[in-house]
Amino acid sequence: MTTSSIPQHEGKTSVEPHRVLVLNSGSSSVKYQLLDMRDRSRLASGLVERIGEETSRLVHTPLAGGGAEPRERTGRIADHDEALKAAAEELAADGLGLDSPELAAIGHRVVHGGLKFSAPTVITDEVLTEIERLVPVAPLHNPANITGIRTAQALRPDLPQVAVFDTAFHTTMPEAAARYAIDVETADAHRIRRYGFHGTSHAYVSRKTAELLGKAPEEVNVIVLHLGNGASASAVAGGRCVETSMGLTPLEGLVMGTRSGDIDPAVTFHLKRVAGMSADEIDVLLNKKSGLVGLCGDNDMRVIRRRIDEGDERAALAFDIYVHRLKKYIGAYTAVLGRVDAVAFTAGVGENAAPVREAAVAGLEELGMAVDASLNAVRSGEPRLISPEYARVAVAVVPTDEELEIAEQTFALVSRGDADSPAHSDN
Repeated sequence: MTTSSIPQHEGKTSVEPHRVLVLNSGSSSVKYQLLDMRDRSRLASGLVERIGEETSRLVHTPLAGGGAEPRERTGRIADHDEALKAAAEELAADGLGLDSPELAAIGHRVVHGGLKFSAPTVITDEVLTEIERLVPVAPLHNPANITGIRTAQALRPDLPQVAVFDTAFHTTMPEAAARYAIDVETADAHRIRRYGFHGTSHAYVSRKTAELLGKAPEEVNVIVLHLGNGASASAVAGGRCVETSMGLTPLEGLVMGTRSGDIDPAVTFHLKRVAGMSADEIDVLLNKKSGLVGLCGDNDMRVIRRRIDEGDERAALAFDIYVHRLKKYIGAYTAVLGRVDAVAFTAGVGENAAPVREAAVAGLEELGMAVDASLNAVRSGEPRLISPEYARVAVAVVPTDEELEIAEQTFALVSRGDADSPAHSDN
C-alpha cells in the first residue's frame, strides 16, 4: 500500500489543513492532543478515564493562547464512542471542532505492529485486519487501539486516519538481536520474537539527542533510557535501532513500576508446579505485582526516595535492584554499539529523578561516562547535558514527546499525498 490510498477531503476549501488530532486509546481511557503543525504548538489536550464506570472523568485543557483553566466532567461515560464524542464536544467549545477543514488527519498510537508495519500507515480495512491479527501478542493494548480507531472513523469517515506503531522503530533490529533461541518453526508459527515498545519515544529522543550534540542522527550512537512506570532501553546506531530491552511483550528488560523485567523463564514453571498458580495468576504477578511495587510496595520513585531518606531498607534494596539492572543494560549496549556518543534519560523517572541518573552512571568512568552533580540537580523541561565537559560520552536529559512524534509522522505521511513511498513492509 502507498500513500496514494489516502482519502481526500470532499469539496474545495481555502484553508490548508494543518492540524492533527492524536489519540491514545487504552482499555478504559482515551488521551488526546490537538496540534497545529505549522509551528508544532498544542491547541488542546485531554484525558477521559475510567470509561465504563460510574466514576468516569474527562479533563480537557485548552492550550491555545495559554491561561485557560482545565474543564472537568464527571459521571458515567459508557464506552469509547461516548468518550470520543465528549472530547469532540470539548474541542468544539474551544472553536476546534473535528468538523474543521483545518484538521488534516487523526493519528492513532497503536502498540503492536508486528513485522508488517515499519512506518506510519494510513488505516484501511486491510490494515485493521492485520492489527486484529496481532491481538494475541498484545491482548491488553491492540483491542483498545482498534476501538479508538473505529470510533474515530465513525466520527470522521472522510478524514485520513493514521496508525503510528510503538514497535515500528525497532523493526531495524538485526535478526541476531530480534530472535529468541527457541525452535524456529515454533517461533515463526506463533510470531514469537523480540519486537520492542516505546518506539515513538526512542525515535524522538535519539533524534533530539543528536540535535543537542549539534550532529545529524546518522552521525550519532545513542543509548536511550525511557524510564517511566514502564521502562525500556534501546541502542540506536546512526538513527536506527539495533537493540532494545522489551521483547515479545513489554514485560522483558528493565525493572519497572509493576513489571519484573528480565526473569528466568523457569520461574513460571516453578510457580505453576510448586505454588499451584495458574497462567493468569502468574501473568498478573509478573505484570502488576512485581517490579518496584513487588519489591517495596511502592512504584512512585519520589516515594521510594523519601522512604530511603527515612532509613527504609526495603525501599533502598528496591532502588539498588532498579539501578543494577540499568547499569547492566548500559554496559551491554555499550558493547553492542562499540562506540557510544551519548546516554539519554527520558520519561517520568528519567527526566525527574536525579538520584536515579546519578546512580546509574556512577562507576562507569572507564566507559567514558560521568554526571556533574550541579548540572544533574537542575530541573528543566528542555533537553540538556548533565555530564562534565571532560566526559567522553555525553549524558543527557531529553524530555520525550510521543504525541508530537505521532503528529509529526502522521502529518508527514498525509502531506506527501500520492507520493510513492511504502506505508508498511511486506515481511
